[in-house]
Amino acid sequence: MTLLEQQELRCDILVAGGGVAGVSCALAAARNGTRVILVHDRPVLGGNASSEVRMHIVGANGTGHFDRGEELKTEAREGGIIEEIRLENCVRNPQRSPSMFDLILYEKCRTEANLTLLLNTTVTGVVMQDDTIMSAIAERQSTEDRFTIDARYFVDCTGDGRLGVEAGALFMEGREDREQHGESLAQDRADKKRLGSTILIQARRHDRPMPFVAPDWARRFSKEDLALRLYATPGEEEPTHEYGYWWAEYGGSLDTIKDNEEIRDELLAIVLGIWDHVKNGPEGTAPGADPFEASHWALDWFGFLPGKRESRRFVGHHVLTQDDLMNSREFGDAIAYGGWSIDLHPPEGIDAPELEPCVQHPVPWLYDIPLSACVSKNISNLCFSGRNISATHVAFASTRVMGTCAVMGQGVGTALAFASAEGLPLATLLKSIPAQARIQQQLMRDDCFLIGQVNADGHDLAIDATATASSELKNGLASWVNLGQTRAVHGERGVEAKRRPADSERWISDPAAGFPAWIELAWKKPIVPTEIQLIFDTGMHRHLTLSHHDGYTETKMKWGAAQPETVRDYVIEGHDGKNWHTLATITNNYQRLRCHCVVCPAPVRRIRLTVNATNGLDHARVCEIRVYE
Repeated sequence: MTLLEQQELRCDILVAGGGVAGVSCALAAARNGTRVILVHDRPVLGGNASSEVRMHIVGANGTGHFDRGEELKTEAREGGIIEEIRLENCVRNPQRSPSMFDLILYEKCRTEANLTLLLNTTVTGVVMQDDTIMSAIAERQSTEDRFTIDARYFVDCTGDGRLGVEAGALFMEGREDREQHGESLAQDRADKKRLGSTILIQARRHDRPMPFVAPDWARRFSKEDLALRLYATPGEEEPTHEYGYWWAEYGGSLDTIKDNEEIRDELLAIVLGIWDHVKNGPEGTAPGADPFEASHWALDWFGFLPGKRESRRFVGHHVLTQDDLMNSREFGDAIAYGGWSIDLHPPEGIDAPELEPCVQHPVPWLYDIPLSACVSKNISNLCFSGRNISATHVAFASTRVMGTCAVMGQGVGTALAFASAEGLPLATLLKSIPAQARIQQQLMRDDCFLIGQVNADGHDLAIDATATASSELKNGLASWVNLGQTRAVHGERGVEAKRRPADSERWISDPAAGFPAWIELAWKKPIVPTEIQLIFDTGMHRHLTLSHHDGYTETKMKWGAAQPETVRDYVIEGHDGKNWHTLATITNNYQRLRCHCVVCPAPVRRIRLTVNATNGLDHARVCEIRVYE
């Protein structure tokens, strides 16, 4: 007898796992017209970015050892849904509250019409028919419910790959040897070791001394134990107390799934031991010693959920390798891009004090992530997104970061929405060049960047329009708003020259002309627009992510307000040959992608966007205008 009440649910796409990859996947699929159920086994969304772990979202623009951003030259920050979320969080969460970020993710999913969110719900099994998943079985103990969820397609964004493993999907674990894929950064011999896990901590400064007494079971560290970590933290001039420590890593020599409870216990002993070292000095130091000027600091939070870096990686129709990343290999079925360094950590983590906590091998250019690396090789209707995609251990060391996971999630969600609408099996999708092209065009319409791709949407009337403006600069002509490229990637470490369609990417008004500044599209024949889409500059050369590291936030970002480049107040008008008609009036904008459904009282030959103010700059920047009937 069981107390669990049986519930039967149906959808087009089931997404398991509500980290940033799963959230982006579910939102993309739902916004493109499919019925989606998102199942997540925690009470809050976000995975390693949530309040339970509190790791900041990084991606292709890098951080620490390797930054690749340069204004109007190299804009590598991820676009689409993750940019929407970052901008929302930046403006609505100036206090940098981790719980506020949880709320923003929850709000996005809860208010999406085609999306059903099931929190505290774990996939526990599947119903198979040959090589096809017919249903997923999920349980929610908090309400004593068991769900049987029928779907056409299934996406595993769980990180550990629980859904796919239940279905019998092929997967990899550990590190390959150098010969298997010809990877110079791989091991001499294959093994089962992985990147370890970390529990982060946060401390707060008080107006009086705050003593700390470590529990008896906390680890004890000498200065030599932490010489390459606490005393020489990469990218930091001195240790910080408000946020740390990513390098407190452990468990890579164990099974990061089966041994996760043991790993958590040991990580707690490690981080409390490090804090004891910071507060009271190395073992053997005189009582009351304060080598890091931490006397007034006290622990405010520490996690009980390990931030896991690596466990299983599925086998797809393509396995990404070191050469794919280093050579920026072109894939016809690209749905996302990456650019984080190949970031390898010693599996022993803190127990290998003689080794650097990480060795980062920069990838020279942004690189493609293909759909074929996100589709199971042996399960006909299973995709995956996030750190469990089809990649070698070496390639995974770059693709695993959350900004990259988010854009591949949006790519997979968009691809499956198209497949669902057309009734296509995944095998057919992978072979269809026209289908892949349509998916890529939809991704770009949704402000996702794809290397070498430009707007070729036959429904976009702006492509055939003539653009003029009240003023323009030589490096920002009005005619560039409808050339089909929405960001600069021609700078150092952007996109390799042979894969770049052009260097031009936005209209920039002359600062001397001031505001208002306008840009206008004109057609030879009248049109009746129903949707006008705008993409604004949001400073995508900069970092922008919720981080509890004060120095990183203050020096790398503009946090707590709209990005200064972004157009704030604007008006859209249409001209019917005699009169201007106001189609939309917007104030206090801070988003990059804005879509306006409009009603024209008469056919128009001209559409004008008038910028009255930005959020900081003395001129207007517009990356793209699209117009649809």
